[in-house]
Amino acid sequence: MSELKNDRFLRALAGEPVDRTPVWMMRQAGRYLPEYKATRAQAGSFMDLCKNPELACEVTIQPLERFPLDAAILFSDILTVPDAMGLGLYFAEGEGPNFERPVRTAADIEKLFVPDPEGELQYVMNAVRTIRKELDGRVPLIGFAGSPWTLATYMVEGKSSKEYATTKGMLYSDPASLHKILDVTARSVTAYLNAQIAAGAQAVMVFDSWGGALSHEAYQEFSLRYMQQIVDGLTREHEGKKVPVILFTKGGGLWLESMAETGCDALGLDWTVDIGDARKRVGDRVALQGNMDPAVLYGTPERIRQEVATILQRYGQGSGHVFNLGHGIHQYVDPENAGVFVDAVHELSEPYHSA
Repeated sequence: MSELKNDRFLRALAGEPVDRTPVWMMRQAGRYLPEYKATRAQAGSFMDLCKNPELACEVTIQPLERFPLDAAILFSDILTVPDAMGLGLYFAEGEGPNFERPVRTAADIEKLFVPDPEGELQYVMNAVRTIRKELDGRVPLIGFAGSPWTLATYMVEGKSSKEYATTKGMLYSDPASLHKILDVTARSVTAYLNAQIAAGAQAVMVFDSWGGALSHEAYQEFSLRYMQQIVDGLTREHEGKKVPVILFTKGGGLWLESMAETGCDALGLDWTVDIGDARKRVGDRVALQGNMDPAVLYGTPERIRQEVATILQRYGQGSGHVFNLGHGIHQYVDPENAGVFVDAVHELSEPYHSA
């Protein structure tokens, strides 16, 4: 494998000195880019795009051709894991993801299994291998998965939800069943991420998109406990290099200390958290990633630069910060504004890294 030409992202995650703050964007390969829309049309459907390693590679690299980003993230979807468990993922027009066979009964739970990452999920590993080869050391490649709690909400509800009524109903009326679902999902995610690392992912991220919907106690028992299980089971070194792991709970600002105690390398922050306060709370135990509100990208170039400057100033001097949005980039954002954002991070962060 080629030596990295730009390792700023990995150095920042390790708290090592960098010349400027590295930046990438959640959902940077996606619907806001006209070239992505063209490739997706060529693929036929979203899942066909995910399952075609060459096209998944193409869309992973598209944003790097436009912007001087410091990392690439595998183009895939968090729901590939439950799909590989046999739940029948499909995307209805205008509705988002749906499962043909949601997990509701003891019999449904019994059927769940840990998919073979080089079997049912081999298309993802082939994409990782293809992207890593194509990147040729340009920037590091991030692999990812959904958290067990977040995946379970889709598996039990059978689709996206605002209230998680069926999942939370199970949590409060039959917690043992939910724990069974979460355990097999955590084992699946661990195997899946380890296979991505073996295939060439140089950092991995766990997206706990819906952890913020839980109460304090429920978060610890039904979300964080299983992310801890994953962190404990991950390959942390590959190709002679450390493989950092980032945990991100949207709406998880209350729990940064307990998340930092898992042994992860970095925490993703959404935009509701003051990054300076977060840094004081977790110290140098973990790096921080985030946390501009994606909606700022609808603003003027001056306003975008102002927001970047504010977040850099709040974080303060030194390394340990990976600049990102507080969630995924919106599909209607002008790509020009994304370019303003990336350039502003690089330009305005330099003074924070001078010796």
